[in-house]
This record gives sequence, structure tokens and C-alpha cells, in this order.
Amino acid sequence: MADLLPEHPDFLWRNPDPKPSYDAVIIGGGGHGLATAYFLASRHGMTNIAVLERGWLAGGNMARNTAIIRSNYLWDESAAIYEHSLKLWEQLPEELEYDFLFSQRGVLNLAHTLGDVRESVRRVNANVLNGVDAEWVTPEQVKELCPIINIGDDIRYPVMGATYQARAGIAKHDHVAWAFARKCDELGVDIIQNCEVTGFLKDGNRVTGVETSRGTIHAGKVGLCGAGHSSVLAELAGFRLPIQSHPLQALVSELHEPVHPTVVMSNHVHVYVSQAHKGELVMGAGVDAYNGYGQRGAFHVIEEQMAAAVELFPIFTRAHVLRTWGGIVDVTLDASPVVSKSPVDQLYVNCGWGTGGFKGTPSAGYTFAHTIANDEAHPLNEPFSLERFETGVLIDEHGAAAVAH
Repeated sequence: MADLLPEHPDFLWRNPDPKPSYDAVIIGGGGHGLATAYFLASRHGMTNIAVLERGWLAGGNMARNTAIIRSNYLWDESAAIYEHSLKLWEQLPEELEYDFLFSQRGVLNLAHTLGDVRESVRRVNANVLNGVDAEWVTPEQVKELCPIINIGDDIRYPVMGATYQARAGIAKHDHVAWAFARKCDELGVDIIQNCEVTGFLKDGNRVTGVETSRGTIHAGKVGLCGAGHSSVLAELAGFRLPIQSHPLQALVSELHEPVHPTVVMSNHVHVYVSQAHKGELVMGAGVDAYNGYGQRGAFHVIEEQMAAAVELFPIFTRAHVLRTWGGIVDVTLDASPVVSKSPVDQLYVNCGWGTGGFKGTPSAGYTFAHTIANDEAHPLNEPFSLERFETGVLIDEHGAAAVAH
């Protein structure tokens, strides 16, 4: 397919045919793949790059998330990479010259039991020590921040307080993808859609290219940004990844006048809620328990999610579900990502972000680009290597990773 009128002002990026070879190929045209290509081009001068997407650009998890952005993770390593990501979120609209509607409306993580309270206060203290804005708020302060929430003591899981990160918020996920794609294209990156990777070319233990549905493409370096399908790609390359893929469901209501001014998350009752810019209520829940690659899930998860949401927000009884969907989250054993070299030379892997993939997009791309360009990890992603599953130096974020794990 020839270039589709690249000079036409209505097109944000070209739609080129793949070239026979590139300095680097990034597999996956979602947020992480596009961010990696952008930072390779803008920070490391590598512009002979292709981003290969088997479907349409940003049609996977990038289009199937609830767009929450925060950095209040417990452990030093997690707080560092997510805080770096949040700082990039704050500067990227100007750098990318695109308003992707980043709204720093704050995020509340509710506590419903004494155990929740102890863990939440511990996390706030850890955040403060790491320079992350965080505070503990009382039920009355929760009500001030979100007037529609029920803080009564006559419900199954009364609100006993919450952590609050004021700089956190949401962004428009498709606009984020378009912003990165446009800048990638300006820098000379080829974004190739409808191009599924079906195998890898290797010379001994070194990757030399990929086989695709649109022909063979040779490459000096290859980066995997396949999210829930990362394990499938790794198998094609001859190694296994310590991840499991699960469906993760979300839903939206019809449009409403503004009623929900912040983002509310509850690990205990498995629901998180925000109101999008257009007015729809956006709600997520926990993962479906089974492993799978389907972009839908079981109805009982939605049913329990709605019961929790209506109890916390009685006003939602008047809302109607407009549509539901599912993404495929790749979850590691310690609920922390892998941004690392792989057992195959010049093949790099970025996966295992679970429910943190969208919020981690800028830092994932930044650190993964550094790893690919220099064949060594950036200090921020050095702890997130594959080797930690052999050494036992894990980064257990099951609590701070919120409702999905």
C-alpha cells in the first residue's frame, strides 16, 4: 500500500509500506511502542525505525483502558519510575504540541478496613520520603473532595479515609496515541499498520529481523511492546516470559452533566471511577480470574463492580451502562513491569505492566528507548529486569497496583 497522501493536512502521519530493513523495529503500535519510537528518535537520534502494529494504531490496550495517571506506588523503584512518568505527562503536551486533555484532578484511594488504613498510611509515608505528593485524608475530607460519595457508616464497607495524590488525574488515551504518532512521523519513523509479526530472524543467538504478514523486515535491534501478547511473541523468539494474561473489563455510562470532580479507587470493593471530559462515567474493576486473550470478560465481574459503585455513589443508580469492553493485561508475579534485555541478543522486552500500562507510558518509552539505544538499562528500569525472577529481588506492588491484581 503506497503512502496515503502524506502531505495532506487531514492526516497526522503517513501510512507507508515497510522498507526491507531498519536500524530498529518496535513491535506494537500502542502507547508504549509509540513512546519508545518517539524517544529513540528524539533523544537518541535513531530515526530509521519502524513501529509494527498487527491491527490499527493504538487499537489494543491503549484504546481499552480507563486512562488514570498516578505515581503513588509503595516501593522506591516503583515510585521512581512512575513519578518520572508523571513528570513527563506534565511536560509532554507542550513537547508534543498536542493537547491530549491531561487533567490533574487528583486520585483518592479509599480505605475500608483497619488493615487498609495501616497499609495506606504506610504508603503515604513512603511516598513522602520519595518526593511523591501524597497525603492521608479523613472521611470528611474525602467528602469535600468528592461530594457525591457515601461516607455513612451503614454500608458494608464504610469509608475510613483515603490516600490522596493531587497531581494525579486522567488523560484522553486516543489523543495521547495520536500525539506520539504525529511526532514520530515528523521525525521519520515509519508507522506500519496491519502488519503482524509471525516469527523472528536470528543469527545464532542474535536477532536480525522479523517475519511479518507483509514480508521479511531486517533489523539491527527489535523491541517487544506487545502488552498482553508479549508471551506469545517471546515464544516465537525462543524464550518464555514470567507473565500471565487476563481480561480486564471496564465500562462507561451515557453522558451526564459534571458530577464527579476527581478519581476514586477502591481496592477493597474492586471499583474505580472517574468522569470523562465528555461526561460519561468511566468505571473499571478487577481482572477476570482466568487466563485468556479475549477482549471481553465474565458478566459477574461487571455485576459486582456495579454493586460496589452504587453503594459508594448512590447517585449512580440513575445512570445506565452504555457499553463495556475488555483489555488484555499482562501481569507478573510481583505486579511490577519488565523493561529489560532478553535472553536473545539485540532483542528487548517491555511488558508486565498490568493495570499500570497507561500511566507508565512516558517513562516506559523513555527507559525502554535508552535500553535499546545503549544495550543497557537506564537507572530507572534497571530494577525491572528479567533477572529478578531468578535472583528473587522482586518488587512486590500488589497493594499499590490497585484493584486488578
